[in-house]
Order: sequence, then C-alpha cells, then structure tokens
Amino acid sequence: MMTEWFFAPRSRFYRLIPGLMLCMVLVTAGPGIFPPEAGSADSAATLSTGVIPTMGINEITEGALLFRTNQAGRFTPAPVLKTDVQIAITGTIARATVRQEFTNPSTRKGDWLEGIYVFPLPETAAVDHLRMKVGERIIEGQIKERGEAKKVYEQAKQEGKRTSLLEQERPNIFTTSVANIGPGEHITIEIEYQETVRYADEQFHFRFPMAVGQRYIPGTPVIIEGQAPTGSGTVLGTDRVPDALRITPPMQSLGQGSINPVSLSVMLNSGFPIDKVESAFHPIITIPDAEGTYHISLRADAVPADRDFQLIWHPAPRTEPIATVFTEQSNGETYAMLMLVPPTQHNEKAPRVPRDLTFLIDTSGSMAGPSIDQAKRALAAALPRLSMQDRFNIIQFNHTVRSLFAVPQPVTTTTIKQAIRYTEHLSADGGTEVLPALRQALRSPEDKSRLQQIILLTDGQVGNEDELFEVLHQRVGNRRLFTIGIGSTPNGHLMRKAAEFGRGTFTYIGKVDEVERKLEGLFKKLERPVLGDITLNQAGWSGLEQYPAKITDLYEGEPIVLALKAHSLPLQAMLHGQAGGHSWSHPISLNHAAAQGGLSVYWARQKISSLMDEAYKGGPDEATKRSVLDVALAHHLVSQYTSLVAVDITPARPVDMPGSEQGQPTHLASGQDLGALPKTAVGWQLQILLGLSALMLAAWLWGLQKDAA
Repeated sequence: MMTEWFFAPRSRFYRLIPGLMLCMVLVTAGPGIFPPEAGSADSAATLSTGVIPTMGINEITEGALLFRTNQAGRFTPAPVLKTDVQIAITGTIARATVRQEFTNPSTRKGDWLEGIYVFPLPETAAVDHLRMKVGERIIEGQIKERGEAKKVYEQAKQEGKRTSLLEQERPNIFTTSVANIGPGEHITIEIEYQETVRYADEQFHFRFPMAVGQRYIPGTPVIIEGQAPTGSGTVLGTDRVPDALRITPPMQSLGQGSINPVSLSVMLNSGFPIDKVESAFHPIITIPDAEGTYHISLRADAVPADRDFQLIWHPAPRTEPIATVFTEQSNGETYAMLMLVPPTQHNEKAPRVPRDLTFLIDTSGSMAGPSIDQAKRALAAALPRLSMQDRFNIIQFNHTVRSLFAVPQPVTTTTIKQAIRYTEHLSADGGTEVLPALRQALRSPEDKSRLQQIILLTDGQVGNEDELFEVLHQRVGNRRLFTIGIGSTPNGHLMRKAAEFGRGTFTYIGKVDEVERKLEGLFKKLERPVLGDITLNQAGWSGLEQYPAKITDLYEGEPIVLALKAHSLPLQAMLHGQAGGHSWSHPISLNHAAAQGGLSVYWARQKISSLMDEAYKGGPDEATKRSVLDVALAHHLVSQYTSLVAVDITPARPVDMPGSEQGQPTHLASGQDLGALPKTAVGWQLQILLGLSALMLAAWLWGLQKDAA
C-alpha cells in the first residue's frame, strides 16, 4: 500500500471551534470572540460522549478547551495527548526523537476529528524527520515549501486520508496538525531534531522545553471581515503580532489533570570523564555503563508538561583549557564544529575597565510571583558589585517605562541607596512592553573609553520579537546586551537571539535558590572579559563558510563555538583576539579531529539562522527566502518557509462525512497564574465598558425572567 510525506510553505491555518470561542469569552478579560449561532453552517461537529465525563460552561473555573457533545449545554475535555522523548547525546551534539499520541475520544461512528497541538522545542533545534504511525503502518514525511505542503495536507484532509503537518511558527514554537482521526483511534506522530549542547559556568547544559509560556501580545486586534481567524490560539492577531492565534495555545492548569504526560530518557556519551550528572527540576535515575555512557531516565514513569527538563553534567576537574574539533564529510564537503573553552581560573589581577551598566527589569503581570522575586534578588545582588569607576541606571517596564535616572549616574553611597529603595518597591502588573524600555536604554551616548553593558531581566513572554531584533541591529552599536531569563519557561529564542545581536550572553535562572550562584558567575564575566575582537584566520581554508560570521566576546565559562563548511581544511586553525589591550592568538589542530555525525545539519541550521537575521538588517525578503529554501530543502530541515507533511494515500474517512478540527491545550507553565496571564494591549476603558455591558445584559435578562414569572 503506497504512502507519501511532503514538506511545504505556509498558507492559512485553522478556524477556532465554537466551544473554544465560547469558553474564552467567559474566562478571559480581553476582547471577546463570539461563537456562531447554534445550528449555523460554521458550527463544529458534536461528539458522542459515551462514558467520557462532560461538564457545563458554568463549571469552568479556569481556561480550558472543550468539544461540543450531543447533549445540549454539555462539553467534553480535549483528548489526552501522550509524549515520549528519547535523547542521545554524543560529545556536543544532541539527537532527540519525540513521539506524540493523538486520540479521538468519541465513540460515535461519524466523529472524524482533526487535532492541532502547539509545542515548544529548543530555539536552536534543527528538525529534519517526521513519521506518522497508524496501527502497524509507518508513513515517512517529506520536506517541501511551506505553501505546497499545506496544500497537500488540505487536499488529503478533504479526501478523507490520514495526514499530518509539522510547521514552524517561531524558531522555538512548532505546531503539529493531524487530520481524520477516526472514533476511538490513536495516531502517533514522531519527529526528530538535533541541537548543540551548551557549555557555561564550567558545566554542560541540555534543555528540553516542555511548555509554551503564555505570551503578551501587544498591538490592536485586527479582524478582517469575511475571513476566518488564521489559527487555533486564544488571542486575536494584532497589527504588531499578526500570527498571535498561532502562538497562543489554550492553557490548562495542573488542577484539571495531566493533559500531556511526558516520559523521557537520555543516553549521554560526553567523550571525556564526567564528575557529576544532575537534573535541575526533575528527579532522575542515572546509571553509567562500562564504556562510560550514562543511561538516564525520569524517576517517575511520566511527568506533567509544566516546566522544562534540564540536564547538567560537570567535567572532571582540569587545569588546562578544553579545545575540541569535530568533523564530518558529507556530499563532497567538509563540515566542522570548533569549540574553545576558556581557562577555569579567574584572573583577579586583570585590570578592570570603567563601565556603564543599565539594568532593564521586567515588572509586567507575567512576572508576578516567584519571577519578580527572583528578578529583585538578581538586581540586589548586582548593585554591591559596582565600583566607584562605574556608572549605572535602572529601568523598569510593563505597560509603561520608568527610569531611576535620566542617564547612568556615578556609583556613590547616595545613588546606591536610591537604587536599593527603588528595587525593594518593584511589583509586577500590566503588559510586557520591552521595546520602549530597550529604546530608552539605547538613548545613552556611546563612550568608547568605557564598557557599556545592558542587562535585561525578563521572562521574555512577548510575541513581537522581530521588532526588538530590528532595534538591536540598528542601534546597539558597540554596547553589549546580556539577557537573564527568569521563571520556569522563559522565551529562549528571544533571550538568546537578543544576546547574540548584542554580542553578550544569555543566563537562565529557573529557581530562586539559583539566583545568587548564577549571577555571581555572570557579574564576574561582565567585570573582566577574557577576549574581544576575536577572528578566525582563514589562511589555508578553501571555500570557507563560517557561522556566526562575527564572533562574540569570550567570557569566563563561555566557549567559542563555530560551525564551518569548506572544500578542504588546513592542518591547523588559528584564532586571534585582544586580551587586556594586548594581541592574543591560539592554534588549534585539525589534523586529528574526531569524526561526528550531524555536523552538516548543525551548520545548515546556523546558516538559516544567519539568513533570517538579514530581515532585521533590511535585506531583500525574496532573496532571503530563496536562500533559506535552498539550504532547508537540501538538508531536509523545517524552517519558516518549509514544512514536513505525511499522507497515508489510502482514504480512511468517507469523503461525504465532514470532519471537525480541535485545538490541543497545553499545560500552564509552572509559576504562572491563569488569572494573571498577559492580555492583548487593550485599554482599561474598553475593559470597563465590556464589563458594564455584560452587567446590563444580565440585569435585562433577569428582568425578563421576573416579568414572565
């Protein structure tokens, strides 16, 4: 029996189902999305409940996604989704396989459903495989332009064929759609991706995101008459974030049960002796074998997807730097990954350079609770480390921007006391308007005689990343931007990419007891950069393509990692830079580099990221798109312009029997409160008007009932 998979560009997405629309009108404080009249052409197909428990609208206490049933006024919760993750780490390359099981809970013969699920992946992930399993059948996906893949998916759906589509919404947010799931049927979707392990603070880090944090969506909601909403999310697209409906999945708290139980296992072969392996947020079981490979699994069979999984391993104590080069031969080209880890000893005698430090602290509603406490502790830890030769300022932001000083002020006992009092009174409320705060920080004049460092403390839960990147590209100049991600699920893509544009670093703080330790290391790095103005000598290379093209500064605990492609490699590579005002160079042997699979995919992912950055630099959109397509199609990668699609060409649903689409909710991230989640940027006047209108309508209906009685 023939099967096919395809990969293609993007077109329009899915209509919100009436059950979701009605639920969101009742639960959220933002502008409503009203359901169609009962029995209208747009009403979704109902579900036959069987033994599945139902609930009424008045029983909803928190955000939820419900399906209509054959009982008037009763709804069923969304189907349970099961996820299994298997990860293999060799050296600095991590390869992950993610299996997700979709279930149609209906027992009625005609209930053919479409599932839509939004899920996070690491922002540096390179997705290159997709499979769909139906019973014993395995259908392999193919990669095509996004629009073409979408057409193939829609056509297969209309023809009653089982089909699946994997699309990228952001570099760290993906959606999987599965059409024509029969009553009681299970379909498993399997994706594969790879990424590079991160090294910082004398330890290696691997993070697997398990939750999509709720994002603040700035701008004015935009409704196009006669056109269905393009997404399955909970917030309408705005003039500033047109695709909001694609990145705001419905949320469900842990009190409503585990809607996405996750099982996870890891095989770790680091390539060097390990001192300790630990998980930051999940209890694990770790068993080493005779070959030095560590077999790791969650202590529980499954955990709720409410926080990211993070694995950390510490190299055995060493006195020399670690220099690592891996190479791969693929399609007549040589790919290499070069990593240089700086010395572990802190040089207290290195001279300190005068600095201007600006602290940007997020005080929006999404930071309420543990996140704002962590941010305040972080700021309190930074202030005492300032020296008399430094200048500083504090800017807080939510829906407004407040600055302690107009421009950075000298460090004195008076200004530090002002800053401490200012920090103690910070509280979280309102929207996350990062852009005006960033512009305010960049207004200070550049001073080449001083290190100018901006430190951004936020959860980064916003949808207008592109606006921020564009401003950074245009105005950051010689300043350095350092981002500190606060909370259980920070927007890693925004934080890491912003730091990359600012030639700084990204620090993730997930727990309050991590603040002091992590910030101690960060502030040491900021005080004394190890190297600056770093370049790779291209002598001896043939046809070299290097990413990133501009190397960031080298700080203690932060390695240099380069993705390279060339027709041939020299026997030795040479890095140059500036250390404390003096020239520096370091040779690296390529003659005996270890072989490592997956480097061509890693290089392709880095090139795509670099090409996408051209959009923020004013590059031609069509030329950028064509270049991304060439790389993504050649390396079988999901990107903004390519998607993976799988089609079982044997029809499963009778074509005269319509199917209905359902959006899958995700768990609310740990530490977030549904009542305090960010909303679209709607003024308080409109909120009051909507509330008064609802009260007047309720009073009128009560009066009618009283008169009738």
